[in-house]
Amino acid sequence: MAKIKITLIKSTIGAIPKHKKTVEALGLRKLNSFNIHQDNAAVRGMARQVSHLVKVEEVNE
Repeated sequence: MAKIKITLIKSTIGAIPKHKKTVEALGLRKLNSFNIHQDNAAVRGMARQVSHLVKVEEVNE
């Protein structure tokens, strides 16, 4: 199954609480931290919701 790498590129300071919780649920804490997730609809939806804060890349294994 494909995987995606999600990197936090912008701070959550000033973001609405729902977006802060979404970033935290993706496993991102500090700036430039990243996490690798399975590529599915749920994770894609979370990344789309905070697309202004994160960068999404596909990872080849």
